[in-house]
Amino acid sequence: MDEPSMPTPPAHSPGPPAPPIPLTELLASKDLGLRRIAGPADADLLWVHTSEMADPYPYLLGGELLLSAGVLLTDPDHYVARLVEAGAAALGFGVRPVHETVPEALIEACDRYGLPLLEVPPETPFTAIARAVWRLMAEARHRELRRVTRAQQALATAAARPDPVPAVLHQLAAQLSGRAVLLTGRGEEVHAAGRRPPPEAAAALARLARVVARERPGSPASATDTHAGTHLAAYALGGGEGLALALATRRREAGDHTVAGIAVVLLSLLAAPHQGADAADRSAALVRLLLGATPAEVAPLLGSPGPWTVIHARRSDGTTADALTAGALGASLGSALVDAGREGNDTVRVLLPSTAGEATREAVGGEAPARREATREAVGGEAPARREVTPQPGWTLGVSTPTPLAALDSADLRAARALAHAEATRAPLTVDTPVTGLAALIPPDQAAAHARTLLAPLTPPLADTLRCWLSLHGSWDRTAVALAVHRNTVRQRIGRCAVLLGVDLNDMDVRTELWFALRQE
Repeated sequence: MDEPSMPTPPAHSPGPPAPPIPLTELLASKDLGLRRIAGPADADLLWVHTSEMADPYPYLLGGELLLSAGVLLTDPDHYVARLVEAGAAALGFGVRPVHETVPEALIEACDRYGLPLLEVPPETPFTAIARAVWRLMAEARHRELRRVTRAQQALATAAARPDPVPAVLHQLAAQLSGRAVLLTGRGEEVHAAGRRPPPEAAAALARLARVVARERPGSPASATDTHAGTHLAAYALGGGEGLALALATRRREAGDHTVAGIAVVLLSLLAAPHQGADAADRSAALVRLLLGATPAEVAPLLGSPGPWTVIHARRSDGTTADALTAGALGASLGSALVDAGREGNDTVRVLLPSTAGEATREAVGGEAPARREATREAVGGEAPARREVTPQPGWTLGVSTPTPLAALDSADLRAARALAHAEATRAPLTVDTPVTGLAALIPPDQAAAHARTLLAPLTPPLADTLRCWLSLHGSWDRTAVALAVHRNTVRQRIGRCAVLLGVDLNDMDVRTELWFALRQE
């Protein structure tokens, strides 16, 4: 007799109420006394069903452990073939009172069709087997829920790191024991984590990602495939950037889709355009500036009339931030106006409206209120809340005082000085302090004229060194750190300043006058 072909299980079956139970776990229950006497040892059980029908096919959903005493068993070959065609996972056959032993023809049929066959002893009721399966399912469900909860906490922690996108991908790859990749719509890797799959599987993963990354009506939000035993999945990220999350794993568990869904939400928020004026308005503002418009004329397109705060930031660990990490910093500060710098420049610059009275756009569209702390004016009523720039984990920040658009170049310089001061003093954040007190009593034009005359002998590098040295109370080491030069270079420059200016820099009166003049630049 020719060996029959393997029937295929139903094309559509509902999802299981809990993670599948390996047959080996049920067989390990010694109190049941079950014994596998035919078919493979590996099978996943989704539920239990008892039937004494000659053909239970119409009543099976797939994945069942079917229990039967063989009351109407007349053709074992046809019976097993129909069970396999229905997608049954295993057959449990109870001996006595109908059959003294498991029919040999049934054992042979299960071996031929690859259906696990279990011998159920007379003292084991079918209800005890069903109860054991449901207990194992409940335990598996509980384990899976705990796993998903731990994964959610780990991903949320990763999203709060200074480099959130790579951190989330790394954590996702660890949770799924696979490869996690952020891809553009053209299939180019932006970030990746985890062990790289074989080249053929990697190519198939890129193709799958391009399917979900297409920005056209009807494009699927997710897609799955299997290539040479590697499970592939791709998810479109929101925000209109054509980005996709692609996953390659050697196994696929019940909670993997939930864990991936959590990562998709986080990455959509982290990788999409962040809060602030929308992209069209920012582009229009840039074009108008290039065509000769004044900053004041383009201010309405930027979502706030000002004043504006300039923030300079560098990674505390010395690494260079990429565009996505810089964008995440801007989002934390409440602005999408971010310059991630260029090659050779590790400074990120953020332009932040200094008041929180204007709503800012979310990446997905619509309006979201900016963070605000309403402050009362002296005469009563509501005043727009000042944005409080707070330290950001993993970053060192230098912050200018609020400045009109027309004076942003000056604010940019002051933010750079504040950042240098923060790094020199190892502070997470330094705010440039405005001229106040007695110095504010002198008319600005007179103060500027005096500063130009007094500091005329100094070159810009010497003036910057003297300003930094004075701000750090004459510390050679801190000034060297702030300027990224050797401490001997600082000593040489300060000595040169003393000679050119003809003053004694150990004199407090001299230092005070020079500090006042340097603050006017």
